[in-house]
Amino acid sequence: MSISNKSKLTPQVNALMENFQKLQMQAISEFLKIKENQEINFLDLWNKMMDANARWVKSKGKDLTFSDLYNLTTHEERLFLSRLLQFIFDTMSDQQESEAPLPEDIKIEQVKVNGVPAEWQIVPGASEDRVLLYFHGGGMVVGSPRNSRYFTVALGQATKMRVLSVDYRLAPEHPHPAGQEDCVKTYNWLLSSGIKPKNIIIGGLSAGGYFTLTTLLRIRNERTPLPLGAICISPGTDLRLDDINDSFYENAETDPILADGGLLLFCIPAYLAGKDPHDPLISPVTADLKGFPPLLIQASSCEMLYSGCKSLANKAKDDGVDVTLETWDDVPHGFHVFGLNILPEAEDAINHIKDFIHKLFKEQEAI
Repeated sequence: MSISNKSKLTPQVNALMENFQKLQMQAISEFLKIKENQEINFLDLWNKMMDANARWVKSKGKDLTFSDLYNLTTHEERLFLSRLLQFIFDTMSDQQESEAPLPEDIKIEQVKVNGVPAEWQIVPGASEDRVLLYFHGGGMVVGSPRNSRYFTVALGQATKMRVLSVDYRLAPEHPHPAGQEDCVKTYNWLLSSGIKPKNIIIGGLSAGGYFTLTTLLRIRNERTPLPLGAICISPGTDLRLDDINDSFYENAETDPILADGGLLLFCIPAYLAGKDPHDPLISPVTADLKGFPPLLIQASSCEMLYSGCKSLANKAKDDGVDVTLETWDDVPHGFHVFGLNILPEAEDAINHIKDFIHKLFKEQEAI
């Protein structure tokens, strides 16, 4: 059941989503041809998820408790859904790579950093001593450096920084705090390899923005030197689900990425696996953010996570953080990646990230 309302989306976004859904259906068809993926009744599971998603959004969370969401799927079903979503992501990456291969002068290097898989992405002219540490999106259950590679390469080209994109562990196989620990390990590895904190920017989109925030919390609490700045693109900020602004649900009509797939009601329970969502290291909007470096938050005003982004920006400001919240209208969650080279807002957002980073380095050099 579709939650989003096509009449409230721009023609560009509707066209983008139609192409995405077409590719999604093709990927699902191919996925179900694989023998190991036929042990779960896909249609029964999908209909169960969609019905629950509609109830959850329509009742603004009142018709399904957190326990209901967790018990909605079995562990085997969560593994199935994560495999399915990863298959879809990889199919999209395959198409992107076949239609527009990356230039040969862009260096892609697979590495292990403190035991964590990662990928160096180095564009011509990138500074050797400046690193953008990037955490990909995917709801903490799917995604990889490859799936966001075109976006992160675009960031490298704009900022002239080397990008280290992290392949952190994913739920449901590896719930909290596994992914968070991997992100912290990669930051510490950069320091141990000789990269100075003042030459590091960390950032990510959606789940990657969430891990950016929790990584900052962890390293600050551990008294590790903090990076020069951080970028949170449509970050998850609050996994409590019991104190969410009504606009979170109201924006479902204009957020086909998060609303229509039931991703949130699957990924949050899979990631938490029974952990307390009131822990500040799980819901960073509740944390003390004092001491954070300058923070850039970008979001769409019509996505489901928008209210959380605003709350985080207000909390950071109250805690004395130099924070900037930038918003775009009429674009879906993850428009930076899904709309790259299609939506003008994506290019505009990348330019704003470039300006933010260049300003930080300029101010650092002036000290």
